[in-house]
Amino acid sequence: MNIVVLAAGQGKRMRSELPKVLHPLAGRALLGHVLACARSLAPQRLVVVVGHGAEQVRAAVSGDDIRWVMQDPQLGTGHALAQALPELDDSVPTLVLYGDVPLTRVGTLARLLKAAAPAALGLLTVELADPSGYGRIVREQGAIARIVEHRDADERLRAITEVNTGILVAPTPALRRWLAALSNENAQGEYYLTDIVAAAVGEGMKIASAQPEDEWETLGVNSKTQLAELERICQRNVAAALMDAGVTLADPARIDVRGELHCGRDVAIDVNCVFEGEVRLANGASVGANCVLRDCTVGEGTEIKPFTHIDGATIGASASIGPYARLRPGTELADETHVGNFVEMKKTRMGAGSKANHLAYVGDAVIGERVNIGAGTITCNYDGVNKYQTVIEDDAFIGSDSQLVAPVRVGKGATLGAGTTLTSDAPADKLTLSRAPQVTLERWKRPQKGGKKH
Repeated sequence: MNIVVLAAGQGKRMRSELPKVLHPLAGRALLGHVLACARSLAPQRLVVVVGHGAEQVRAAVSGDDIRWVMQDPQLGTGHALAQALPELDDSVPTLVLYGDVPLTRVGTLARLLKAAAPAALGLLTVELADPSGYGRIVREQGAIARIVEHRDADERLRAITEVNTGILVAPTPALRRWLAALSNENAQGEYYLTDIVAAAVGEGMKIASAQPEDEWETLGVNSKTQLAELERICQRNVAAALMDAGVTLADPARIDVRGELHCGRDVAIDVNCVFEGEVRLANGASVGANCVLRDCTVGEGTEIKPFTHIDGATIGASASIGPYARLRPGTELADETHVGNFVEMKKTRMGAGSKANHLAYVGDAVIGERVNIGAGTITCNYDGVNKYQTVIEDDAFIGSDSQLVAPVRVGKGATLGAGTTLTSDAPADKLTLSRAPQVTLERWKRPQKGGKKH
């Protein structure tokens, strides 16, 4: 089939410079959700009609399979679809989707395609308790006769609760005829795509319909309020799927997945956690409250304690991270490692059984196995221009409040005394320390309040 996605609208009610279809829902642009659904149907041609912020939309949405079409000026949905006609293959039907209706299921579209096969006009309709603002489906003897927009409907027609979602499929040659004959004699002075229904009826073409399983599949976004409502619907669906797969959520209303979250068996997630990009939690992993995880992998049985931020890191099995830890991109922690409170790591490999439990910064480092990094330790990896690497070999012990000025190496089994500023390599199995001599001033007196000023 051909698939045309209408994405030209400005979205004035969004009160934003960002084109409406680029506003994020669950970590992905509204248009990105629609395109993902469209691609799952394997269309022969995928056309996106843009208008407001066209260059911004093109730059934000990738895909060599997209044929971009410009609508300028924007004179309604019928006019928008007409701009796509030169890109369509007449030998297959055309499915019309909308860039601001992000949650339609593939199965729903499959039912619509089946209902319209082989050569009918198929409309996706839905029953709404409050149909205000939607075009009404007018039936005669059970068959769809026409669609009347809300602003053009009288009180009798406004009482109809079956409404048009705008999503439709039709034979492409018929679309060409119908769109060429559209009129803009209506309250808005626009070319309505819905008017093709009357044209199909006039030709005697069968008009089929299908309905979604859930009303939210057809909801669009025209305001920040509606965007927030769809965000909660989307997150509720994600939470339900996670729990169905065996994940324990402390509160399914307090989780945000803004990408893809893959969980093994017996995973537990506490409240107010945010998952961005692609996150993988292995069997038995647990995530404490108020954590943010982005593009990372957490090993089997590992505990992520509260208020931890992990970005672009890989963590092995049976590790303990946090609370209040921060792991930045390029960090790789082996099994049974410990990274404690107020420890930051960046582009660091840490071997099995090693630990940095308190108040440390470790960047651009390679750390062996069973290494202990004391509180207050800093790898001084940046000279203002270049980054340098620190290497700490197996079984080393780094005393508290030490500074390792890279490039520098700590040998296997070496010990750094507390307070050491290391500027040269520390030999294996030796104690290395650097401290200023301790001095006591016998005649020194603490200044007193109210005393003389000198």
